[in-house]
Amino acid sequence: MGTRFEITAISESEEKSRLAVEAAIEEVIRIENLISSWDIESQTSEINRMSGVRPVKVDKELYDLIYRSVKISNLTQGAFDISFASIERLWKFDGSMKSPPLEEDIQKSIQYINYNNIVLDEADYSVFLTKKGMRIGFGAIGKGYAANKARLIMQDHGIKHGLVNAAGDLTAWGKMGNGEPWKIGISRPDKIEELIAWLSIEDMAVVTSGDYEKYFEYQGKRYSHIIDPRTGYPTSGIKSVTIICPDAELADGLATAVFVMGKLKGIELIDLLKGIECLIITDNNELVTSKLLDLNLYSEENTDGPIKK
Repeated sequence: MGTRFEITAISESEEKSRLAVEAAIEEVIRIENLISSWDIESQTSEINRMSGVRPVKVDKELYDLIYRSVKISNLTQGAFDISFASIERLWKFDGSMKSPPLEEDIQKSIQYINYNNIVLDEADYSVFLTKKGMRIGFGAIGKGYAANKARLIMQDHGIKHGLVNAAGDLTAWGKMGNGEPWKIGISRPDKIEELIAWLSIEDMAVVTSGDYEKYFEYQGKRYSHIIDPRTGYPTSGIKSVTIICPDAELADGLATAVFVMGKLKGIELIDLLKGIECLIITDNNELVTSKLLDLNLYSEENTDGPIKK
Protein backbone atom coordinates (compact mmCIF):
# COMPACT_ATOMS: atom_id res chain seq x y z
CA MET A 1 0.00 0.00 0.00
CA GLY A 2 2.95 2.27 -0.49
CA THR A 3 3.75 2.36 3.21
CA ARG A 4 5.25 0.42 6.09
CA PHE A 5 3.20 -1.92 8.28
CA GLU A 6 4.45 -2.63 11.79
CA ILE A 7 2.85 -5.69 13.37
CA THR A 8 3.26 -6.80 16.99
CA ALA A 9 1.94 -9.99 18.58
CA ILE A 10 2.27 -10.82 22.28
CA SER A 11 1.61 -14.38 23.40
CA GLU A 12 3.08 -17.21 25.43
CA SER A 13 4.42 -18.87 22.27
CA GLU A 14 6.92 -17.38 19.83
CA GLU A 15 5.72 -19.78 17.15
CA LYS A 16 2.11 -18.77 17.69
CA SER A 17 3.05 -15.10 17.39
CA ARG A 18 5.10 -15.72 14.24
CA LEU A 19 2.27 -17.56 12.50
CA ALA A 20 -0.20 -14.83 13.45
CA VAL A 21 2.04 -12.07 12.10
CA GLU A 22 2.62 -14.00 8.86
CA ALA A 23 -1.15 -14.45 8.45
CA ALA A 24 -1.67 -10.71 9.04
CA ILE A 25 0.89 -9.89 6.34
CA GLU A 26 -0.86 -12.22 3.90
CA GLU A 27 -4.17 -10.52 4.71
CA VAL A 28 -2.75 -7.06 3.99
CA ILE A 29 -1.42 -8.29 0.64
CA ARG A 30 -4.83 -9.78 -0.19
CA ILE A 31 -6.56 -6.50 0.58
CA GLU A 32 -4.01 -4.59 -1.50
CA ASN A 33 -4.83 -6.81 -4.47
CA LEU A 34 -8.54 -6.18 -3.95
CA ILE A 35 -8.65 -2.40 -3.48
CA SER A 36 -5.61 -1.06 -5.34
CA SER A 37 -6.49 1.39 -8.11
CA TRP A 38 -2.92 1.07 -9.44
CA ASP A 39 -3.24 -2.69 -10.09
CA ILE A 40 -4.94 -3.03 -13.49
CA GLU A 41 -6.18 -6.50 -12.50
CA SER A 42 -8.04 -5.34 -9.38
CA GLN A 43 -11.80 -4.98 -9.14
CA THR A 44 -11.32 -1.32 -8.26
CA SER A 45 -9.52 -0.73 -11.55
CA GLU A 46 -12.35 -2.49 -13.38
CA ILE A 47 -14.86 -0.14 -11.74
CA ASN A 48 -12.79 2.84 -12.89
CA ARG A 49 -12.41 1.53 -16.45
CA MET A 50 -16.17 1.06 -16.73
CA SER A 51 -17.07 4.53 -15.43
CA GLY A 52 -19.89 5.95 -17.52
CA VAL A 53 -20.23 2.61 -19.34
CA ARG A 54 -21.79 -0.04 -17.10
CA PRO A 55 -22.01 -1.33 -13.52
CA VAL A 56 -19.33 -3.77 -12.35
CA LYS A 57 -20.12 -6.73 -10.10
CA VAL A 58 -17.61 -7.00 -7.26
CA ASP A 59 -16.93 -9.06 -4.16
CA LYS A 60 -19.25 -8.27 -1.27
CA GLU A 61 -16.19 -7.20 0.73
CA LEU A 62 -15.29 -4.45 -1.73
CA TYR A 63 -18.94 -3.47 -2.16
CA ASP A 64 -19.31 -3.07 1.62
CA LEU A 65 -16.14 -0.96 1.85
CA ILE A 66 -17.45 1.37 -0.86
CA TYR A 67 -20.85 1.51 0.86
CA ARG A 68 -19.24 2.52 4.17
CA SER A 69 -17.06 5.08 2.37
CA VAL A 70 -20.14 6.73 0.89
CA LYS A 71 -21.71 6.84 4.34
CA ILE A 72 -18.67 8.76 5.62
CA SER A 73 -19.04 11.11 2.64
CA ASN A 74 -22.63 11.78 3.63
CA LEU A 75 -21.64 12.28 7.27
CA THR A 76 -18.92 14.80 6.34
CA GLN A 77 -20.83 16.48 3.48
CA GLY A 78 -18.21 15.48 0.95
CA ALA A 79 -15.08 16.39 2.94
CA PHE A 80 -14.24 12.70 2.56
CA ASP A 81 -14.85 11.32 -0.92
CA ILE A 82 -13.28 8.23 -2.51
CA SER A 83 -14.00 9.69 -5.97
CA PHE A 84 -11.19 12.18 -5.26
CA ALA A 85 -9.07 9.67 -7.18
CA SER A 86 -10.13 11.55 -10.30
CA ILE A 87 -7.61 14.23 -9.34
CA GLU A 88 -4.99 12.38 -7.31
CA ARG A 89 -2.67 11.77 -10.25
CA LEU A 90 -2.41 15.49 -10.97
CA TRP A 91 -0.62 15.95 -7.65
CA LYS A 92 2.60 13.99 -7.12
CA PHE A 93 4.37 13.95 -3.79
CA ASP A 94 7.22 11.64 -4.72
CA GLY A 95 9.74 14.41 -5.38
CA SER A 96 9.01 14.63 -9.12
CA MET A 97 6.61 17.60 -9.03
CA LYS A 98 8.25 20.99 -9.55
CA SER A 99 5.15 23.20 -9.69
CA PRO A 100 1.40 22.87 -8.93
CA PRO A 101 -0.93 21.57 -11.64
CA LEU A 102 -2.51 24.10 -13.97
CA GLU A 103 -5.77 25.62 -12.73
CA GLU A 104 -7.56 24.47 -15.87
CA ASP A 105 -6.46 20.87 -15.28
CA ILE A 106 -7.66 21.00 -11.67
CA GLN A 107 -11.05 22.38 -12.67
CA LYS A 108 -11.38 19.75 -15.38
CA SER A 109 -10.64 16.98 -12.90
CA ILE A 110 -12.90 18.05 -10.02
CA GLN A 111 -15.96 17.77 -12.25
CA TYR A 112 -15.58 14.01 -11.82
CA ILE A 113 -15.49 14.16 -8.00
CA ASN A 114 -18.91 13.50 -6.51
CA TYR A 115 -19.75 10.59 -4.24
CA ASN A 116 -23.43 10.98 -5.23
CA ASN A 117 -22.44 9.61 -8.65
CA ILE A 118 -21.37 6.29 -7.12
CA VAL A 119 -24.39 4.03 -7.66
CA LEU A 120 -24.54 0.87 -5.56
CA ASP A 121 -26.87 -2.06 -6.21
CA GLU A 122 -27.05 -4.50 -3.31
CA ALA A 123 -29.02 -7.01 -5.38
CA ASP A 124 -25.93 -8.08 -7.30
CA TYR A 125 -23.18 -6.16 -5.45
CA SER A 126 -22.50 -3.95 -8.42
CA VAL A 127 -20.85 -0.53 -8.48
CA PHE A 128 -21.40 2.07 -11.20
CA LEU A 129 -19.61 5.38 -11.59
CA THR A 130 -22.17 7.27 -13.62
CA LYS A 131 -19.85 9.84 -15.19
CA LYS A 132 -17.22 8.68 -17.69
CA GLY A 133 -13.78 9.64 -16.41
CA MET A 134 -14.67 9.16 -12.74
CA ARG A 135 -12.31 7.16 -10.55
CA ILE A 136 -12.41 5.86 -7.00
CA GLY A 137 -9.45 5.18 -4.74
CA PHE A 138 -8.96 4.12 -1.13
CA GLY A 139 -5.87 6.12 -0.21
CA ALA A 140 -7.78 7.86 2.59
CA ILE A 141 -9.34 4.74 4.13
CA GLY A 142 -7.56 1.64 2.83
CA LYS A 143 -4.79 1.50 5.43
CA GLY A 144 -7.30 1.70 8.26
CA TYR A 145 -9.36 -1.08 6.71
CA ALA A 146 -6.27 -3.24 6.28
CA ALA A 147 -5.24 -2.62 9.90
CA ASN A 148 -8.70 -3.74 11.07
CA LYS A 149 -8.56 -6.90 9.00
CA ALA A 150 -5.01 -7.76 10.10
CA ARG A 151 -6.09 -7.38 13.71
CA LEU A 152 -9.06 -9.74 13.20
CA ILE A 153 -6.82 -12.34 11.58
CA MET A 154 -4.39 -12.21 14.50
CA GLN A 155 -7.22 -12.51 17.00
CA ASP A 156 -8.48 -15.55 15.08
CA HIS A 157 -5.01 -17.01 15.64
CA GLY A 158 -5.46 -16.59 19.37
CA ILE A 159 -3.46 -13.40 19.84
CA LYS A 160 -5.08 -11.60 22.79
CA HIS A 161 -2.59 -8.73 22.90
CA GLY A 162 -1.24 -7.01 19.82
CA LEU A 163 -0.80 -3.97 17.65
CA VAL A 164 -0.97 -3.16 13.93
CA ASN A 165 0.48 0.16 12.79
CA ALA A 166 0.05 1.12 9.13
CA ALA A 167 2.19 4.28 9.06
CA GLY A 168 0.05 6.13 11.60
CA ASP A 169 -3.14 4.09 11.20
CA LEU A 170 -2.85 2.08 14.39
CA THR A 171 -5.08 -0.40 16.15
CA ALA A 172 -4.18 -2.04 19.46
CA TRP A 173 -5.90 -4.59 21.64
CA GLY A 174 -5.21 -6.20 25.00
CA LYS A 175 -2.18 -4.86 26.83
CA MET A 176 1.55 -4.41 26.41
CA GLY A 177 3.98 -7.13 27.44
CA ASN A 178 4.32 -5.62 30.91
CA GLY A 179 0.57 -5.84 31.49
CA GLU A 180 -0.06 -2.09 31.17
CA PRO A 181 -2.32 -0.38 28.61
CA TRP A 182 -0.70 0.58 25.32
CA LYS A 183 0.94 4.01 25.37
CA ILE A 184 0.67 5.72 21.99
CA GLY A 185 2.75 8.81 21.29
CA ILE A 186 1.69 11.70 19.05
CA SER A 187 4.58 13.27 17.13
CA ARG A 188 5.28 16.97 16.85
CA PRO A 189 4.46 17.88 13.24
CA ASP A 190 7.60 20.02 12.90
CA LYS A 191 9.88 17.49 14.61
CA ILE A 192 8.40 14.06 14.09
CA GLU A 193 11.17 12.40 16.08
CA GLU A 194 9.84 14.22 19.18
CA LEU A 195 6.51 13.63 20.95
CA ILE A 196 4.00 16.31 21.84
CA ALA A 197 1.48 14.13 23.69
CA TRP A 198 0.55 10.54 24.44
CA LEU A 199 -2.53 8.43 24.97
CA SER A 200 -3.15 5.37 27.13
CA ILE A 201 -5.46 2.96 25.28
CA GLU A 202 -6.92 -0.53 25.28
CA ASP A 203 -8.92 -2.03 22.40
CA MET A 204 -8.82 1.16 20.42
CA ALA A 205 -7.57 2.65 17.15
CA VAL A 206 -5.46 5.79 16.92
CA VAL A 207 -5.04 7.26 13.44
CA THR A 208 -2.87 10.29 12.74
CA SER A 209 -2.71 12.12 9.42
CA GLY A 210 -0.13 14.85 8.98
CA ASP A 211 0.83 17.33 6.30
CA TYR A 212 4.47 16.52 7.06
CA GLU A 213 4.19 13.01 5.63
CA LYS A 214 4.15 13.87 1.93
CA TYR A 215 4.44 17.35 0.48
CA PHE A 216 6.32 19.57 -1.94
CA GLU A 217 7.25 23.24 -1.86
CA TYR A 218 6.91 25.81 -4.63
CA GLN A 219 7.89 29.45 -4.38
CA GLY A 220 8.02 29.24 -0.60
CA LYS A 221 4.60 27.63 -0.24
CA ARG A 222 4.14 24.12 1.10
CA TYR A 223 1.57 21.84 -0.54
CA SER A 224 0.51 18.80 1.50
CA HIS A 225 -0.73 15.47 0.12
CA ILE A 226 -4.19 15.84 1.68
CA ILE A 227 -6.45 17.21 -1.05
CA ASP A 228 -9.79 18.91 -0.52
CA PRO A 229 -12.03 16.96 -2.94
CA ARG A 230 -14.31 19.97 -3.28
CA THR A 231 -11.62 22.34 -4.57
CA GLY A 232 -8.92 20.05 -5.92
CA TYR A 233 -6.26 21.84 -3.86
CA PRO A 234 -4.28 20.73 -0.79
CA THR A 235 -5.72 21.64 2.59
CA SER A 236 -4.28 24.39 4.79
CA GLY A 237 -4.58 25.53 8.40
CA ILE A 238 -3.88 22.16 10.03
CA LYS A 239 -0.63 20.27 10.50
CA SER A 240 -1.98 17.01 11.91
CA VAL A 241 -5.21 15.31 12.93
CA THR A 242 -5.45 12.35 15.30
CA ILE A 243 -8.70 10.40 15.63
CA ILE A 244 -9.28 7.95 18.50
CA CYS A 245 -12.10 5.41 18.22
CA PRO A 246 -12.61 1.63 18.25
CA ASP A 247 -12.48 1.29 14.44
CA ALA A 248 -9.32 2.07 12.44
CA GLU A 249 -11.17 2.31 9.12
CA LEU A 250 -13.61 4.91 10.42
CA ALA A 251 -10.79 6.79 12.15
CA ASP A 252 -8.82 6.85 8.89
CA GLY A 253 -11.70 8.38 6.95
CA LEU A 254 -12.54 10.90 9.67
CA ALA A 255 -8.91 12.05 10.01
CA THR A 256 -8.94 13.04 6.34
CA ALA A 257 -12.36 14.65 6.65
CA VAL A 258 -11.38 16.79 9.65
CA PHE A 259 -8.28 17.98 7.77
CA VAL A 260 -10.54 19.15 4.95
CA MET A 261 -13.28 20.61 7.18
CA GLY A 262 -10.88 22.67 9.31
CA LYS A 263 -10.53 22.86 13.08
CA LEU A 264 -13.88 24.45 13.97
CA LYS A 265 -16.21 22.39 11.80
CA GLY A 266 -14.04 19.31 12.30
CA ILE A 267 -14.21 19.41 16.10
CA GLU A 268 -17.91 20.27 15.93
CA LEU A 269 -18.51 17.07 13.94
CA ILE A 270 -16.40 14.86 16.22
CA ASP A 271 -18.16 16.15 19.35
CA LEU A 272 -21.45 14.94 17.84
CA LEU A 273 -20.14 11.39 17.40
CA LYS A 274 -20.31 9.02 20.35
CA GLY A 275 -17.12 7.18 21.28
CA ILE A 276 -14.89 9.20 18.93
CA GLU A 277 -12.29 11.76 20.03
CA CYS A 278 -9.91 14.04 18.16
CA LEU A 279 -6.70 16.05 18.51
CA ILE A 280 -5.88 18.77 15.97
CA ILE A 281 -2.57 20.59 15.73
CA THR A 282 -2.96 23.76 13.69
CA ASP A 283 -0.45 25.60 11.52
CA ASN A 284 0.11 27.88 14.52
CA ASN A 285 0.91 24.86 16.75
CA GLU A 286 -2.36 25.26 18.65
CA LEU A 287 -3.67 22.03 20.19
CA VAL A 288 -7.43 21.67 19.75
CA THR A 289 -9.21 18.67 21.26
CA SER A 290 -12.69 17.21 21.36
CA LYS A 291 -14.60 17.56 24.62
CA LEU A 292 -13.86 14.19 26.21
CA LEU A 293 -10.33 13.45 25.00
CA ASP A 294 -8.04 12.29 27.82
CA LEU A 295 -4.73 13.62 26.51
CA ASN A 296 -1.37 13.65 28.27
CA LEU A 297 1.11 16.32 27.22
CA TYR A 298 4.44 14.59 26.83
CA SER A 299 7.37 15.01 29.17
CA GLU A 300 9.97 12.59 30.45
CA GLU A 301 8.51 13.04 33.94
CA ASN A 302 4.87 12.14 33.38
CA THR A 303 5.32 8.86 31.52
CA ASP A 304 7.74 6.00 31.29
CA GLY A 305 7.64 6.50 27.53
CA PRO A 306 5.16 5.84 24.76
CA ILE A 307 6.27 2.97 22.59
CA LYS A 308 4.77 4.04 19.26
CA LYS A 309 4.56 7.23 17.30
